[in-house]
Amino acid sequence: MLLCIDVGNTTTQFGVYDTKKLKRDYRVASEVVRTEDEIGIVVSSLLQHDGIKPRKVNGVGISSVVPNLTGILERMSKKYFNCDPLVITSELELGIRVDYDEPKAIGSDRICVAVAGFKKYGGPLIILDFGTATTFDVVSKDGVYLGGAIAPGIETAAADLQRRAAKLPRIELSFPDEVIGKTTVASMQSGIMFGAVDAMEGIVRRIKISLGAESKVIATGGYSKIIAAKTKVIDHIEPALVLEGIRIIYKANKKEAGRKRLENNR
Repeated sequence: MLLCIDVGNTTTQFGVYDTKKLKRDYRVASEVVRTEDEIGIVVSSLLQHDGIKPRKVNGVGISSVVPNLTGILERMSKKYFNCDPLVITSELELGIRVDYDEPKAIGSDRICVAVAGFKKYGGPLIILDFGTATTFDVVSKDGVYLGGAIAPGIETAAADLQRRAAKLPRIELSFPDEVIGKTTVASMQSGIMFGAVDAMEGIVRRIKISLGAESKVIATGGYSKIIAAKTKVIDHIEPALVLEGIRIIYKANKKEAGRKRLENNR
C-alpha cells in the first residue's frame, strides 16, 4: 500500500492507495508545532480505525507547500512506516514537460494536479484548485505544463475582509438565496461567493483566449463542489487530484529508479 500525503497551508490530506484504488483518505490541520510522533500516532490510529494495518504501507509520497512540515513528515515516514518517502518536486520524472521560468518554485500540489489531470483527461487542460489559494494550472495538448494563475482562496478572502473591516462579522461560506443581500451576512456571502465564481469564470475565459483552444476544466479542492454547482464552466470534479498525482509520480519514479539500478548492474 502507498500512503500519499498532501500538505496544504490549512489542511493536510492523507490517502491510502491499494495499487490504483484510493481506499481511504483523511484530513487534519496543518500544524507545524506537531512532532513526527504526534503525526505518526494520528495517522496510524486513523488507519487502524478503518481496518488498515500500518505495517502494510510500503511506500510514502509527500507533496508539501509547508517546508517546516516536510521534514517532520519525512522523519515520521521513516519511523512509523519504515519508508524513505518520495518528496514531490519538478525535478522528478513527471510524465509531462515543464515550461516555467523557475521550475523549482512551482508548488508541488500544482505539479501533482497537472500530472494527474493530464493522465486522466489529456490536454489542453485547465485545473482549478480551490484551497487556501485558488490556483489555475494549464497543461497544453502535448502535455506541457505552461503555468497559470494564483488568486486568494475563498476562506482567505473572507478572513481578510473580516480582519480589515472591524464591523463585519465572520460568516458561513455558502451561497445566499439572492445576489442582492438583505443583511450584512447575506451581502458578504453574495460578494465573496458569487465574486469567486465570476472571477474564476473570467480567468478561465482569458486562459482559453490565450491558448487559442477550447480546454477541459477540472476542479479540485475543498470548495470545488459548491463552486461547480453555480457555474457551467467546470467540466469535471476530482476531489483527490493531488493525491492521485502523488501516486502517479511515485510509481513513475520508483520504476525509473529500478531501471537505473538495472543499467548500473550491467
